[in-house]
Amino acid sequence: MLFKQQALLRQKLFVLGSLAIGSLLYLVARVGSLDRLQPLCPIDSRFGPRSQDEIQLRALQFKRGLLHEFRKGNATKEQIRLHNLVQQLPKAIIIGVRKGGTRALLEMLNLHPAVVKASQEIHFFDNDENYAKGIEWYRKKMPFSYPHQITIEKSPAYFITEEVPERIYKMNSSIKLLIIVREPTTRAISDYTQVLEGKERKNKTYYKFEKLAIDPNTCEVNTKYKAVRTSIYTKHLERWLKYFPVEQFHIVDGDRLITEPLPELQLVEKFLNLPPRISQYNLYFNATRGFYCLRFNIVFNKCLAGSKGRIHPEVDTSVITKLRKFFHPFNQKFYQITGRTFNWP
Repeated sequence: MLFKQQALLRQKLFVLGSLAIGSLLYLVARVGSLDRLQPLCPIDSRFGPRSQDEIQLRALQFKRGLLHEFRKGNATKEQIRLHNLVQQLPKAIIIGVRKGGTRALLEMLNLHPAVVKASQEIHFFDNDENYAKGIEWYRKKMPFSYPHQITIEKSPAYFITEEVPERIYKMNSSIKLLIIVREPTTRAISDYTQVLEGKERKNKTYYKFEKLAIDPNTCEVNTKYKAVRTSIYTKHLERWLKYFPVEQFHIVDGDRLITEPLPELQLVEKFLNLPPRISQYNLYFNATRGFYCLRFNIVFNKCLAGSKGRIHPEVDTSVITKLRKFFHPFNQKFYQITGRTFNWP
């Protein structure tokens, strides 16, 4: 009888031991898999102690959800004070250009844990009524952030509005300015396509692109057409250079941002003096939409609105050729001023 009890006890101990070892092995494997799923700011003590910047960025990454609640207006003044949150004037502004990819650039930069974006276009500097409300009104339109984060806003109308350079200079003469450009003719057609879609939504008729882009009296490019004027990048940039040195501008290739976004984002990180944190993990190609979507972490992904990537109407090839020939000398001057060359016709 005693022998049977001892045998039964040994059997129970063996089962319990097996369960304990199995649980331990599962935990080890689980920790290993979780470690692999932390590509944004991985913690790895094998490489020595982390820098203060690394610790701050890790903290910011985990507080994204908290900031989101503050942006929705769900925080009390006491919560804001306790978390040391502030509404800062932007240290960088995406000033243009329209239909160059300003929204995509802003959303992609928001992948960086040290960047906080203003969700809406503020139109402070290009709107006389808003500008008259003063700089504190503008500040209160900014999102809550931590003091060591960079707030960025984008309003593409800034680039082409005459009063804006002087107004931004008066706010901050050392601010960093981002301009995202696309091949000028493609950008003009994209501009037209957006307006056309708005007209069609309201059941309104609209001229064909060819009739707007070409002056019917002279058969030359119609420089009075806003979509054409906006694409003469060098004319607008020269106005900005009266107030800011060229070193305070960074030119982003909007065409490349669509097809190969990471190298462009890494250049912006460097320009903004940010530690490199955006990686290929954060960007994945969505075949259905035809462009890259954003991955903030293993839970939260985001694609741009469905209105992005509209299909352009077919345009007469002779008109495209005429426009490219017209833009060519302006493009060459733009390359010369900015020090960046594009493969535009």
